[in-house]
Amino acid sequence: MKTIWHNGRIYTMEKEGETVEAVLTEDGTVLEVGTLDRLRAQADNEVDLQGAVMYPGFIDSHMHMIGHGSRLLQVDLSYVTSAEQMLVRLKEAAADHPTDEWFTADGWNENNFADCRIVTRLELDSISTSPMFLKRTCRHAALANSKALELAGITKDTPDPDNGTIVRDGAGEATGLLLEGAADLVEAVIPVPDEAALTRALQASVEDLLARGITGAVTDDLGYYADYRNPLQAFRNVIGEDKLKFRAHLLRRSTVFQSLMEDGATYDEPWIHGGEMKFFIDGALGGRTALLSKPYSDDPGNSGMAVLTDEEIRENIALARQYGEAVAVHTIGDKALEKLLDAIEANPPAGGKRDRIIHVNVLSDELVDRMERLPVILDIQPVFVSSDFPWAKDRLGEDRMDWAYAWKKLIERGFICGGGSDAPVEEVDPLLGIYAAAYRRKPGEKHEGYLPKEKLSRYESVALFTSGSAATMDKADSRGKIAKGFDADFTILDRDLLTVDSEDMLKAKTFMTVVAGEIMYKGN
Repeated sequence: MKTIWHNGRIYTMEKEGETVEAVLTEDGTVLEVGTLDRLRAQADNEVDLQGAVMYPGFIDSHMHMIGHGSRLLQVDLSYVTSAEQMLVRLKEAAADHPTDEWFTADGWNENNFADCRIVTRLELDSISTSPMFLKRTCRHAALANSKALELAGITKDTPDPDNGTIVRDGAGEATGLLLEGAADLVEAVIPVPDEAALTRALQASVEDLLARGITGAVTDDLGYYADYRNPLQAFRNVIGEDKLKFRAHLLRRSTVFQSLMEDGATYDEPWIHGGEMKFFIDGALGGRTALLSKPYSDDPGNSGMAVLTDEEIRENIALARQYGEAVAVHTIGDKALEKLLDAIEANPPAGGKRDRIIHVNVLSDELVDRMERLPVILDIQPVFVSSDFPWAKDRLGEDRMDWAYAWKKLIERGFICGGGSDAPVEEVDPLLGIYAAAYRRKPGEKHEGYLPKEKLSRYESVALFTSGSAATMDKADSRGKIAKGFDADFTILDRDLLTVDSEDMLKAKTFMTVVAGEIMYKGN
């Protein structure tokens, strides 16, 4: 059945400002775009947009879909604004929690507290005798109470792991704060969610994403739940032709990559696709674990940490190349990126493949010059600017600001850049990412933006989450634009993000979300 979509403003995103009167679709594909009169004669069915604004389907280029769903279903600490408020929220949530069952939550961020105070294990002990494990918003640090530390075998005499730190007080006792690999010691003893639990989380996630106008995502979930089988089956349970239509590009963690390849794991095209091998080289700026070439300006004895050795980085890349695959690598600090580029230059991907570099928050002229000579794409998170500033300047100092969060320069240099949220590390709402790319400030602030020369145009900001994200998946010729032969994936909002007042962008509501020509969400 041929369907015509009309009576709204339809942005093709083929070039800035280009609109068409109508779109004709059939079997999940755009047949033609053009005038209403010409296309209506061919249509069997009509969808009246009622004055709404249609864009190509929004794509989140980097998130954790199951993690996002888990946050929706559990205690969310991302909104607390002090250590005291955090403790009150935890006490309320723990009141009805079964004794001795693990209590988990995430989202806390001491940078949102006026005094930046981090809760201690003793304070958590006063709330519950159940083991407690609370992930920081960045997922590169966590808090544990005494019971959780006991179950993980962490005592005063436990040495720091090679890839992390057990933060200790003056007497050498663990404070409860665990950085990078130290948190893994506790996470390893937490019961792994089964297939049913992962399916519930993913169902909640996809429903929420569709309601926000998101039609697809590059997601990092395989390898977080002990084995790849349960999370992969959860994707098959939730997404598909006769289920929720959504397009998931699955990164494959290095810890399970070889098993996936040797087992011949199957996906479900065009809804679920196996992507690059994913691994981390460093941590995050917020917790001062991102690996920098020079020490932190506000912590002169600390340059961050590498979570893999140079040899481990080379081994991961060699394994990916063995199977003809690209890599997707978390690098926030400039030293982490340098290590990655060294390894890629020595062992580049097969022809037609591009390595995915995730975050690239701290760069330099030399590193950008090197990236230009390599087949790479960049996953950037515009909302990091509004979340990380102004404290990011304290971490990096003025001399590193020229290539910090430098989205505009990267696009002008011709890099393929996709826009992501890194949810649940940040809010998944694409409007927040688009706003942050265009204005580089927190909603409601009135200044000219943090590092305002790096602000993108409205068109460029929307393109990050449409054509840009599609290009990072090698789908530049089939997704991210409204054009003949492209997938009929549309995000339809009640207002025009390219013309409304700045703060009104954030008030936009989803009118419809369309995947493969089918309305998967319709607003009230």
